[in-house]
Amino acid sequence: MPLLIGTSGWQYRDWRGGLYPQHLPQRLWLEEYAAHFATVENNNAFYRLPTAETFADWRRRTPDGFVMAVKASRYLTHIKRLRTPEEPVHRLMEHAAALGDRLGPVLLQLPPNLKADPGTLDACLRCFPRTVRVAVEPRHPSWWQRERELRAVLERRDSALCWADRDSRPVAPLWRTASWGYLRFHGGRATPAPRYGRTALHSWAERVREAWPDEDDDVYAYFNNDTGGAAVTDARAFGRQTLLRR
Repeated sequence: MPLLIGTSGWQYRDWRGGLYPQHLPQRLWLEEYAAHFATVENNNAFYRLPTAETFADWRRRTPDGFVMAVKASRYLTHIKRLRTPEEPVHRLMEHAAALGDRLGPVLLQLPPNLKADPGTLDACLRCFPRTVRVAVEPRHPSWWQRERELRAVLERRDSALCWADRDSRPVAPLWRTASWGYLRFHGGRATPAPRYGRTALHSWAERVREAWPDEDDDVYAYFNNDTGGAAVTDARAFGRQTLLRR
């Protein structure tokens, strides 16, 4: 099981003096990050879609084998609410294509007040190229009440239901819907906050290994608890947990 572990974003000022040497210019932080992790989740695209030139620059600055997941624009997920997705999806993929072989999955994080609409989700997923992996993170409880329809859509598109954690607990059903997996860690219960404890990380490592036992199953895991460098510490610890139990 290839497990790629990283953080959600890499440009956090309070990581200076930790992951980033005190005097390292911020313009070199991506290179330093890529020396420690094999993947990153790019949150910047959610707030403002970077230009193709920016994506191309990120490709140039990262090594072979590095993977950048891209969080889809809030224009698509929060403003359009997945409706008439053709243009925003095309624009996103046109820009992100400049990552070349660095392009990883696209994440659709749905608004917490977006109620279940499997048909609209299916129409949106249909707009993505078949070669692009798409993970979906629903957040309204009504999605879980329409399990059969939701799972059918995701499985048909080989789209991963995002396994999300908050307070060291799953916040959604742990359904495997694709040949690959996608995890997001929003914050644990350990001290200092928002760190994850060893037991929580061990439990997640066990869940991942049980759900994706095949050596060819790709799983992407991103820590979104950036405060105080917790994401960096926990991503490294999670990597050690998975290595110990292979």
